[in-house]
Amino acid sequence: MKARPRLYDAILAEHLATQRQMAFITGPRQVGKTTTCRAHADAYINWDNIDDRETVLAGPARLSERLGLDHLSETIPVVLFDEVHKYPRWKQFLKGFFDSYAERVRVVATGSSRMDVYRRGGDSLMGRYFLYRMHPFSIAEIAARELPDPKRIVRPPRKIRPADFDALWCHGGYPEPFLKRDARFSRRWQSLRLEQLAREDIRDLTQIQHLDQLELLVKLLSERSAHQLIYGNLAKHVRVSIDTARRWVDLLVHLHLGFLVRPWFKNVSRSLRKEPKWFLRDWATIRDTGDKAKTFVACHLLKAVEGWNDLGLGRFELGYLRDKEKREVDFVVAREGQPWFLVEVKQHDESISPVLRYFQRQLAAPYAFQAVLDGDYIDADCFARSGGAISVPVRTFLSQLL
Repeated sequence: MKARPRLYDAILAEHLATQRQMAFITGPRQVGKTTTCRAHADAYINWDNIDDRETVLAGPARLSERLGLDHLSETIPVVLFDEVHKYPRWKQFLKGFFDSYAERVRVVATGSSRMDVYRRGGDSLMGRYFLYRMHPFSIAEIAARELPDPKRIVRPPRKIRPADFDALWCHGGYPEPFLKRDARFSRRWQSLRLEQLAREDIRDLTQIQHLDQLELLVKLLSERSAHQLIYGNLAKHVRVSIDTARRWVDLLVHLHLGFLVRPWFKNVSRSLRKEPKWFLRDWATIRDTGDKAKTFVACHLLKAVEGWNDLGLGRFELGYLRDKEKREVDFVVAREGQPWFLVEVKQHDESISPVLRYFQRQLAAPYAFQAVLDGDYIDADCFARSGGAISVPVRTFLSQLL
């Protein structure tokens, strides 16, 4: 199985060429962080390797000696630290190393969700790094891997091969199952990934004693993608308090089992008081076609929103719309605090949802799309004109994101 170039190759190359700050690459297990970053590194330091661990524990000076940073070099070398967040004092180590050698070396650090969790607790590295969140393959990344144009952000539409779309839909966007395209392998890979998350990541990261109950919560959430989370119902099923259910869901978000999409309001506090919707990170495991379609689009939208934010292209948010009359639109993407485009997901082509039209008028959003899953690719720019809601094929619309 041959490795495939990633969008993140371009992101990392640009960072290393233009920034002195460290690059932190986080994301789910097996999303391709180490493979991508090693291609850009001159030296690889893995905490799980006992020799590398001894070098890190000996301090920045010993590491500098090993890397030859005291020798004249034509180019600035790149060192990759993998899983260094397992070292309890990893932030102090990176701070000391960066402050001492920032002009002589470029630093990339990768880690699973745990690195992002640990990073949040007292950020002594503030100003010394940029964070890039890595996602699985998407339609846009399969079609093109160059960075978006800062002047327009959305890409020109590009068609991908039907075989690639089918593989993405059936096997998901994680590199191994997507590239291998074998149903038996995908099922075993998905099962092992869930087991590792539920047992290894949670055990290593938390003090949670009731792993059986947490595993039950994982099972329930795996069956409820694209649905609103009612914490009281979850707590009742798992037999924990509502506060515990909330904490556990937040933990599973940090561990990248799934993510939350909250109802969008200009008043952020109102949004936080409402129940969010839950989406799995891996749509390939979802049985219901409607839920799978919404999750497929949600994952693409999250990748675009987080990617645009990480690249400094603006301030973007992903939410959904729902009012007191229970009218609802699947997604809204806000740009600089204002609704930019709305998305309603449909499996088959049908007349435009009146609720989509209603919310577009209410919010004065420039764009409103009814994204159709089984629609054939159309070689036309979905963002060519603003105004009324239009029906667009998922294959065209998502190819213009990230």
